Amino acid sequence: MGTPERTCRPAAVTSGKLLTDNPALYETRFPDPERLAGRWAEDCLRRYGAGPRVLDIGCGTGRDAAHLHAAGRTVIAADLSGTMLEYARAHHPGPEYTRADLRGFDLGEQSFDAVVCLDSALLYCHTNEEFDGFLSSCRRSLPPGGLLVAEMRNGAFFLGRTELLDKPSVDGFTWQETAYTSTTALYVDRAAQLLRRTRVWTAADGSPPVEQRSAWRLLPPQELRHFLAVHGFEVLALYDGPGPRTEAPWREGDLPRATADGDRLHLVARLASTRLTLVNSRITLGRRTCA
Repeated sequence: MGTPERTCRPAAVTSGKLLTDNPALYETRFPDPERLAGRWAEDCLRRYGAGPRVLDIGCGTGRDAAHLHAAGRTVIAADLSGTMLEYARAHHPGPEYTRADLRGFDLGEQSFDAVVCLDSALLYCHTNEEFDGFLSSCRRSLPPGGLLVAEMRNGAFFLGRTELLDKPSVDGFTWQETAYTSTTALYVDRAAQLLRRTRVWTAADGSPPVEQRSAWRLLPPQELRHFLAVHGFEVLALYDGPGPRTEAPWREGDLPRATADGDRLHLVARLASTRLTLVNSRITLGRRTCA
């Protein structure tokens, strides 16, 4: 009887991609039973008058995409992880799931009224070229007036603040009758402008520890505004809360604060006309030439 139980445990206990290789474990570690992220995104889409066609890029397990679908939207959800997409199709049906890299994607002739990118997914664009690739792809996928809605860590929070860097954080949870503990350390790579994370997982079943390394781009609000303007986006809202991942989480009816220096950053931007996008591109090109 002991052997079948072991085969049910996630094979990725010995892998460096413990969570992305085990989407059910991911949802246990980062639960969202109230679907706050999906509800917040839907609230933004309604508040700013987005049409029904939505692309959720970096969709992960698909739970937010499924919420948007249940709200009546036509949703295509994309992720780079085939394992995540397989799980999403089985556990969060409704959206059309497809494989794509948010750093540069082309979904053919499909056009969307809004692109949604949650949980810091766009910060996996580590370089300027990758972030340009993301915004260029969004621009191709949206008509003039289309929305970009995103939620992420705030690079400005780490300018002079160290409370998230001073000591590792330790969290624990139980999944499939096995207790897991994660020890997470963050540090700022200033030259690369990245927030780097080292996370070590241990399991009470005696499995070897698993070490994961990852990083997010640190984007302060003004730099983010500049990138968006270059690609023809007008910022409609850029604020630190309340949101689905803030310490005091967002609730229906909450209005954005006027501040943008907290741990999280929330963005709503609208694609301007083709003419304005071309003007911005020429201005930027001229500046680079003069430099």
